[in-house]
Amino acid sequence: MTESEVLQIFRDTGALLEGHFILRSGLHSRQFFQCAIALQEMPTVERLGGALADKVRSLGVVTVVSPAMGGLVLGQEVARQLRARFIFVEKEEGKLVLRRGFKIAPGEKILVVEDVVTKGGRVQETMDIVHAHQGRVLGVAMAVDRSNGTVNPGVPVFSLLSLHVEAFPADQLPPDLAALPAVKPGSK
Repeated sequence: MTESEVLQIFRDTGALLEGHFILRSGLHSRQFFQCAIALQEMPTVERLGGALADKVRSLGVVTVVSPAMGGLVLGQEVARQLRARFIFVEKEEGKLVLRRGFKIAPGEKILVVEDVVTKGGRVQETMDIVHAHQGRVLGVAMAVDRSNGTVNPGVPVFSLLSLHVEAFPADQLPPDLAALPAVKPGSK
């Protein structure tokens, strides 16, 4: 699957939004990828998950872990197509934790899967949890890498779409963006 085909899926499903958005990272942007919109249709999930699974298949992972909420649907599909186990981390008192009786064995070969990465904070939190349980992260995979190549988790990174999307600190907004009302999608 080419990057243009992936981008077209986001456009066709209405998952690529235009306007003034406040990202989870705190940065402001003209574009927002609402992956949940694209991933509500199972044929799309299967197609994107399959393309990502193909990119990471040679790693030989036995477990896929995703941060909730964004990475859940895609992570589970990647795990299904790899015939791997799927677990997730979720927020508890404001930080990601491993719950629900999920265990990570020492040396377990793990792939972290997220939907969209801008600064990589949730990916790093997830990797820290894996390392705290003595698991071995072999790679990080995502549908959309909007980090402009700045996220370097120290393991191979795989994405279906890598875009240069402008993002601005709140105190450095261009006038056209500052003139639009800011929206924080996915927060409600």
